[in-house]
Amino acid sequence: MDSRRLADTPSPARRRQAQPSLPAPPDDASRSLRDLLLNSWPGRLFIIAAGFKLVISLIRVFGDLPSFLRTLNTAATIGLAFSVLFFMTRLVFQVQRRLLWRVRRKLILSYILMGVVPSLLILSFFLLFSMFVSWGVSAYLFRDGFEEMTRNVQLLAEAAALEIGRVPAATEQTVNRVQGNGSESLRYPTLSMVFLPASEKGPPVVARGPWEHLRDAKVALPDLPDWIKANPKGFTGIIPLETGTAEPELIIRAVRLAGPPRSPVGWVVTDLPLDNAMLARLYERTGVKASRVTIGGVRSAGATPGETDASQPSAGTSNTFSPFGSTVTGFDCVDWASSEPRRAIVALQFKVGDLFSRLSDAQSMQMGPLSFGQAIRIILAIVAVLFLIIELVALVMGLALARSITSSVHELFMGTERVRQGDFTHRITITTKDQLGELAGSFNQMTGSIENLLLTAAEKKRMEEELRIARHIQMSLLPRGPLDMPGLGVTALCVPAREVGGDYYDFFPLGRERLGVLIADVAGKGTSAALYMAELKGLVLSLSQIYHSPRQLLIEANRILSENLDSRSFITMTYAVIDVANGTMTYSRAGHTPLIYLPANGNSGAQVLVPNGMVLGLRIDGAAEMFSKLLEEKQISLHTGDIIVFYTDGITEAMNATSELFGESRLSRIVEEHGHLESGELRERILREIEAFVGSADQHDDMTMILIKITEVESARIAV
Repeated sequence: MDSRRLADTPSPARRRQAQPSLPAPPDDASRSLRDLLLNSWPGRLFIIAAGFKLVISLIRVFGDLPSFLRTLNTAATIGLAFSVLFFMTRLVFQVQRRLLWRVRRKLILSYILMGVVPSLLILSFFLLFSMFVSWGVSAYLFRDGFEEMTRNVQLLAEAAALEIGRVPAATEQTVNRVQGNGSESLRYPTLSMVFLPASEKGPPVVARGPWEHLRDAKVALPDLPDWIKANPKGFTGIIPLETGTAEPELIIRAVRLAGPPRSPVGWVVTDLPLDNAMLARLYERTGVKASRVTIGGVRSAGATPGETDASQPSAGTSNTFSPFGSTVTGFDCVDWASSEPRRAIVALQFKVGDLFSRLSDAQSMQMGPLSFGQAIRIILAIVAVLFLIIELVALVMGLALARSITSSVHELFMGTERVRQGDFTHRITITTKDQLGELAGSFNQMTGSIENLLLTAAEKKRMEEELRIARHIQMSLLPRGPLDMPGLGVTALCVPAREVGGDYYDFFPLGRERLGVLIADVAGKGTSAALYMAELKGLVLSLSQIYHSPRQLLIEANRILSENLDSRSFITMTYAVIDVANGTMTYSRAGHTPLIYLPANGNSGAQVLVPNGMVLGLRIDGAAEMFSKLLEEKQISLHTGDIIVFYTDGITEAMNATSELFGESRLSRIVEEHGHLESGELRERILREIEAFVGSADQHDDMTMILIKITEVESARIAV
């Protein structure tokens, strides 16, 4: 006989192996310097390249290197650089890993990147914007003051030329008066004016002013080039004046024709050098100081920081200027001799506070005791202080939030470490009522559930062990060893759906040439069905020695079982008595599955025998009378080669993945096609067909089958 399962149930050891193991601790990515140098190819490359460079250095002491050594030296340099780059990259990643491993540092860095850095960028933007605005405003103020100075020089020249053109005889008085007015009223102490006659018949040359800039150039008075004489409208602009040194000097010069163009009296030339005194005058008016002047890339001898004229103080100028208050502006100038245009670049310096004061004072508004500019400065200061306070508060709150978050994360990390080490009794202290607190509570519930699952698993393991023993005991109740019955070939199969089942089969000799065959199915599966099966075995063994009629045996068994079975349980059973000497089989079926009978001649095919009968053990009124009334006893004649198949519903009701049943017709067809095989081979054939039909679907019911083949009606020896 053979007992097996279609799909092996995993053993407890296999189930333990299938369970996911606890995660291993993370590997330490750091490696020792010795390990990196000796056990990695960049380390070996570094050692080889460094050693080779050292040898090359020693060889160079004694002479020049051959060409091939120079080539190898270059390769060693490249290899050394590559290995050093590798180690530097690894060092950067290692520092990053160690620095950002803690969540707290990541949160703080994230806050800095999201909060502090944007604030600094916004502040930098406003500072840069203010710098550009201050540059533009300072250049505008300086140019405006410079252009006003140029217009004044032009007006003085036009006034003198117009009056001289009307009264040539009063040329000297006109020049004296106009130059004096410009020097005193406009505070241009270095203003110089000269009248140059157009012919010898006209008024003489009249020059007033210091004309020191011409003396430095070793020229007494300015000459008039042809391009000036050919221009009746005159000239107003900036000229670089050669002073005999490598550095020119900027001069504001205005030239106007005195008299009508066809018969001019002469020309009035007015010069205003841009010396320290004039630059100080511009600073006093605009608040912007010219620090140096260059023309065509040549630095002029003009103003330098800190220099002022002794006779003209700088009116509050300071030698200290911040780089924030520095800019440049440009002016067009003309070479006096050739009329070639040139470009003058003036470097400017200013104080942002003075610049803002001048702009705010220009509005001339009062806000109580404060001017508009003072009120704006106070408001800006208050906003800046508030911004700083808010930023500090946000930083403190961010750090506090980061600490609260990371503390909870640290607690969770320590909890997972304890769980990883197998301590499922550890619980996290819940200190906050937020999402992290809920997470900690979920963690505590999870560890509690895991602890309960472990206890349940241990209990399940104990139950499985007990069920394994119960299965072993149940299997021991089934027939074991060879059956010594002449003329019969008997084989059986029992495959429980669980560790223990409710199917039961047995065969026992009833004398020398008679065999009792029993197959039963207890309603349900599991332990209760197995216990009823054990009870049934003892009952039938006892009754078989008393009752030779299958019907009488089943009636008595029903009477006894109905008094002991649970009201929700019942048993189906088929009992047959095979008489080899007489060649007959007498049988009764108590609600069990039919029998399949295949005659040896094979003409009529397999027959499904379905005698009437109801199940055993029903505890309802009138069940015993109904059982006796319905139960039939049949008898068939047996011949050599006949096959009889007893089975439970687990055989015919085996289902595949599409819930299709194996069925009695399929079982009958297999018996017909392979009835020529021995009983053991036929059993294996049926089992393979069922396995192929079921496929990967689970077994849902116990499967039990008895195959009996009549070898000789009179005498034979068979092996089970």
